[in-house]
Amino acid sequence: MTEHPEYELDTPQLKKRRDTPLKKSQLGTLRIESYVDNCGLGNAAADKAANEILRLARDRDSFGVVFATGASQLETLRHLRCRADLPWHKIIGFHMDEYVGMTPDHRASFRGYLRKELPQSKMKAFYELDGDSSNPDGTAERYAARLREVNPSLCLLGIGENGHLAFNDPWEADFADPRDVRLVNLDGACREQQYAEGWFGSFTDVPLRALTLTIPAIMRVPMLVASVPGERKAAIVKKVFEAPITPDCPATILRTHPNATLYLDTESSAEITSLLHE
Repeated sequence: MTEHPEYELDTPQLKKRRDTPLKKSQLGTLRIESYVDNCGLGNAAADKAANEILRLARDRDSFGVVFATGASQLETLRHLRCRADLPWHKIIGFHMDEYVGMTPDHRASFRGYLRKELPQSKMKAFYELDGDSSNPDGTAERYAARLREVNPSLCLLGIGENGHLAFNDPWEADFADPRDVRLVNLDGACREQQYAEGWFGSFTDVPLRALTLTIPAIMRVPMLVASVPGERKAAIVKKVFEAPITPDCPATILRTHPNATLYLDTESSAEITSLLHE
């Protein structure tokens, strides 16, 4: 698991500053909160998710949670792991996507990532999306059936530099997709982001295809908690605010979800500061 001992040296004053939203806004039904840095963003997103998990656990023996991966989720998952009061034994976990042809021991594998970043041994169950299956379409159908059976109540997610949600890139996203999980081709911008984040040795190493939850499957989850840190996300955050709600920028559909919150930091909110308020 990723550790950040430097944050343990925070003074109470710095911790308070880090954990307090600098600015807020609302766009359509989408709530937005901006924090001083990625640590504050991750703590706030984790608190939001943890409070919902505790609420769900009060009257349910189990419930589903969809977890995202990538650099944007590291702080949120770190803070979530630190919560000693979470009933992990009631959580049935899913993940949003996986590369086709990738084994879980590859450093970029999302299955491998979540094995490291989540306490899966404490969870009621965790269903992995088998990227190295010889039949990706069959794998997608089986995973979709599990999703429908559990009907997850909470989804943690990010937004790609091209505006994708999960691996629904602009040219593949379908807001009315009848499927819940599907095989997709990855566009150049998406593959460039994966390489730039350091998951692959070269751009050409990034797979061309992946399995992903579709936009309707994500939007059906009652609560969405989106963590979007870093300066590389500033341009797409601005586009989410300003662009028409279309598959050309898939993340714009978050503006229509009845219970979604977008967590930003100073860097990712740099191009929308005039749209936020204290």
